[in-house]
Amino acid sequence: MSAIFNFTFVPWFRSVAPYIHMHRGKTFVVGMAGEAVAAGKLQHIAQDLALIQSMGVKIVLVHGFRPQVNEQLQAKGHAARYSHGMRITDEVALDCAQEAAGQLRYEIEAAFSQGLPNTPMAGSTVRVISGNFITARPVGIVDGIDFRHSGLVRKVDVGGISRTLDFGAMVLISPFGFSPTGEAFNLTMEEVATSVAIALQADKLIFLTEIPGVRVKPLEAEGEDNPIDTELPLAAAEQLLAGLPAAQNPTDTAFYLQHCVKACKAGVERSHIIPFAVDGSLLLEIYVHDGIGTMVVDEKLEELREATADDVGGILQLIEPFERDGTLVKRDRTEIERDISNYTIIDHDGVIFACAALYPYPEAKTGEMAALTVSPQSQGQGDGEKVLRRVEQRARAMGLESIFVLTTRTMHWFLKRGFVQVDPDWLPDARKRKYNWDRRSMVFVKKLV
Repeated sequence: MSAIFNFTFVPWFRSVAPYIHMHRGKTFVVGMAGEAVAAGKLQHIAQDLALIQSMGVKIVLVHGFRPQVNEQLQAKGHAARYSHGMRITDEVALDCAQEAAGQLRYEIEAAFSQGLPNTPMAGSTVRVISGNFITARPVGIVDGIDFRHSGLVRKVDVGGISRTLDFGAMVLISPFGFSPTGEAFNLTMEEVATSVAIALQADKLIFLTEIPGVRVKPLEAEGEDNPIDTELPLAAAEQLLAGLPAAQNPTDTAFYLQHCVKACKAGVERSHIIPFAVDGSLLLEIYVHDGIGTMVVDEKLEELREATADDVGGILQLIEPFERDGTLVKRDRTEIERDISNYTIIDHDGVIFACAALYPYPEAKTGEMAALTVSPQSQGQGDGEKVLRRVEQRARAMGLESIFVLTTRTMHWFLKRGFVQVDPDWLPDARKRKYNWDRRSMVFVKKLV
């Protein structure tokens, strides 16, 4: 084993350790599009899910089978019909769906039964248990269209799924449900996964999809100036969804986003849209800081909020060590009390773990973000990005077109997040008069429009 490998592996493994600890004992519901299996990705997805489960995560896997059913229908010379983003399931389509589900369940169970030496599955023991966990009802007739045997989730057997997870098994659910009279209904993977995540109050809902995520400019083509938006607060996701056309196809931006929003509004704190085309996307999203797809997050008011007078002591306690070592400019209690309405904080169980202040300069249509601080106890968990995003939201609401920071030590952090360095002469006149030329702080600006 080379010294270079050791040099890179050890810090990398240490960097993911906080996420391993964070997710242990948590419940993840993973919705895997049938296109992932059709694209030959099942083996690697199974390996990654087995690895995630081995680190203490409880997993419910809901598989889709859209392309597999269409293949069966084509073989029988029967056309696939859709409306309102759902399949119209007649008797032939129902038979094809049952056949496809049976075949897929067999393939998935086989993938989790691998154990060859020198493979990621070596030594793993993954018990996959399926069952009639979903009670369904018919979609019925919508806008004059009879959806026949297509259904919606009526009830999730939370007790049965929870007991199976506590037993140490992975739960596998096909997009089928049954009525109390025993009638079978074809469901959508997306609705089943969302309903299960809500019923279980899962910690994460993850969609493995055909799309890489939601782009910053969702209605424009992909490009360097239109990257994936890695984190969408629930309010922003709802606003975006309201402006998008109704989803008809899985590649439409609103298709998976609507389910992520629904789950977050119902108590699932984090929902993800990630691409199955990228090998290891599950691991990259769960155990790497920036992730790879789009995460819709329900930021609770008590966690990320504007500061009040009661928070002055906590802010002072947070920033004091950074003032002592020269990272931050000294601020006394009187100054913070006077400017407390400018501060945004992250509060976990009454302890302030991060803060930043926004000082607007309306005449220049810009504002200064100052005193951005994250507790050493929570660094690396994204709190700095959360505060930055909230400050950006506040600045936009004030009609500001940019924000700027002055720093002597954390230049690279800001550069990675879209700031660019400018000369101190760029500063608004009112701020330039207070600039400390002895400290020689660098000035970084981020445009908001």
